[in-house]
Amino acid sequence: MTDDLLLSRIEDASLNASAPPEQRWLDGWLLRFNPGKAKRARCVNAVADGRLPLDERLALAEAAFAEHGLPMHVRITPFTRPVELDELLAKRGWRRFDDTRVMLRRDLPPPDPARRKLMPEAVPLDAFADLIGAMRGSPEAQRDAQKWRLKCAPVPYQAFALRDGEVIVACGQIAREGDLVGLYDVFTAIPSRGKGIGYALCAWMLDRAVEQGARHAYLQVDADNTEARALYKRLGFVDAYAYHYRTQAPAEAA
Repeated sequence: MTDDLLLSRIEDASLNASAPPEQRWLDGWLLRFNPGKAKRARCVNAVADGRLPLDERLALAEAAFAEHGLPMHVRITPFTRPVELDELLAKRGWRRFDDTRVMLRRDLPPPDPARRKLMPEAVPLDAFADLIGAMRGSPEAQRDAQKWRLKCAPVPYQAFALRDGEVIVACGQIAREGDLVGLYDVFTAIPSRGKGIGYALCAWMLDRAVEQGARHAYLQVDADNTEARALYKRLGFVDAYAYHYRTQAPAEAA
């Protein structure tokens, strides 16, 4: 499999894993309206060339987001169509924000039997949305939106939490599609950082994914999150491609 084909499959898998029920197609653009924290689920994914003039498409999309009470963001990836969309939006004054890296771990190794002693606990998806929301300090509306998105996701998620005594110190999810697995919502409690807990949980989840048929892993992380990126590099992930957003909403791009 060529790198370009694998990266295209990863982009498809990440779109599937973040799919909310609140979405519609507009002339080759996938519009998503989930009001949760994940911008991938509340933005324009410009995945195909359309027939309408750009300004008309933008106006129709803006009206759709206004109907849902959401600011409009356009997600720009190496797969965006038309290919010059980022440049065209920049010329119209749309601000760039939230640079993100998609990282890839090719050819996952066999599970390590020694890691089985870690014993994270499985967490129901509703409970996980509350858990990760509480750890991040997310408002209730965002937690409810994530519950709804996870419940309706076309790709099944598995959520886990790791305890130290009675205290949950880390959590995370995997979403597997065929031989691809994505790591999502990995979070280590602030007092427990720097102790290898996040690394251990991620390695354990990847082991479980390999047992279920995964061969390659991917994840998405803020470009400036140096601590998380260093952790993922220790797990064997490398930068695969980047994406960012464009918006006309000043508060969103601040």
